Amino acid sequence: MSLTNQEITELMEQASADAILISLEEFNIHLDKSVDSVALIDDILSGFVDRYADQALEDQGLFTLCNIYGAYVGEVFRQVVGGDWEFRQEDDQEIVMVVFQDKSFAFTGICYERLAIDNTLSVHKYLLQAIKNCQS
Repeated sequence: MSLTNQEITELMEQASADAILISLEEFNIHLDKSVDSVALIDDILSGFVDRYADQALEDQGLFTLCNIYGAYVGEVFRQVVGGDWEFRQEDDQEIVMVVFQDKSFAFTGICYERLAIDNTLSVHKYLLQAIKNCQS
């Protein structure tokens, strides 16, 4: 699959809007596109695992959660720092990331790590470090 930068940007903007809507509907949590609101993503992701257990970690559920919440975090980053969404094909994997100058950030990937590998990882801390790396 090949997407233009405009197409991937539109998809990620819509996915970010979906994250806001789903967070409100499922957990009554309002995400306001602020850096501070990303701290809530850690709790929301844990909440999906607690509430939906196996479903949240099935391939399609995991893919959806990682994409919508990764898109939300990426859109917050773009609002604060800038950057562009890019779609890359690497080693038979499709990767969506935000690229800013010579740096790239896989916000969907950190959501995956949090959900499927290490629930002690913080999406919020990853965002803060990404912002710091771009401002120094």
